[in-house]
Amino acid sequence: MIHYSYPLYRPPAEADNIIIQATYGCSYNNCSFCSMYKDKKYQVRDINDIFKEIDILASHYPNANKVFLADGDVLGLNAEYLIQLLKYLKQAFIKLTRVSTYASAQNILSKTQEELELLYKNNLTLIYFGIESGNDVILKKITKGVTSNQIIDALNKASLSGMKISATVILGIGGVQYSNEHTRDTAKVINATTINYLSTLQLVIEQGAKENFYKYFTDFTPLRGSHLIAEQKNFIELLNPINKIIFRSNHVSNALHLSGVIPKDKGMLLREIELALDRGELEYE
Repeated sequence: MIHYSYPLYRPPAEADNIIIQATYGCSYNNCSFCSMYKDKKYQVRDINDIFKEIDILASHYPNANKVFLADGDVLGLNAEYLIQLLKYLKQAFIKLTRVSTYASAQNILSKTQEELELLYKNNLTLIYFGIESGNDVILKKITKGVTSNQIIDALNKASLSGMKISATVILGIGGVQYSNEHTRDTAKVINATTINYLSTLQLVIEQGAKENFYKYFTDFTPLRGSHLIAEQKNFIELLNPINKIIFRSNHVSNALHLSGVIPKDKGMLLREIELALDRGELEYE
């Protein structure tokens, strides 16, 4: 029997895959806008307990080929621990082709290039990375704990190891005051890296995070309705990536769902946004 520690989060793309909790909670857990792990104390699990759960899952799902490692940022674990875990997964799931996890700039930068490459060779081939914003003022106000240059360095370090990166950006995270700076500097981050997947979410501050968020972002005024969609349009206009990026804006938080490949579909995405703005259907509170 597998006893997960809840709440348990995973990216939408991992819905049908095996989930294994290597840690409980998030190793950083200080982002002011996030309430995901605020009720959990960060804990590294005993690796032998994880091995037992892997054996149970492998007996029930012998043909599983993808595994997601939870909770918040498994790359906070030391490389030796992670390699043991990855090797055990490969042994248990003989058809395993991919292991993925959430990742932060802090913990990518804490690993050597050689360690990241070794993790990649042992099937850790995809990471989910929250960029949120590329503007240093906003990053400080949301207590992200890193600068835009550190985000760029971390993303490029992970890419150099061979890992694919699925990154997210939060529309509206700079509010009315910093909307232009948000789109400009976040696009700069994307254009300076070689991420593979990009999603935009719309800012939602849950009740449990509001006090902390406004404590640090005292001058925040939320963007609403068509202004959020206009921010997305400005952001996409500024994207000129080095490589092709599969783009999605289909999270439940998004008022306008978009999908395409950038730069190939950039014009099409902008036309879809312009049509939505012209229809005036996005003026909600």
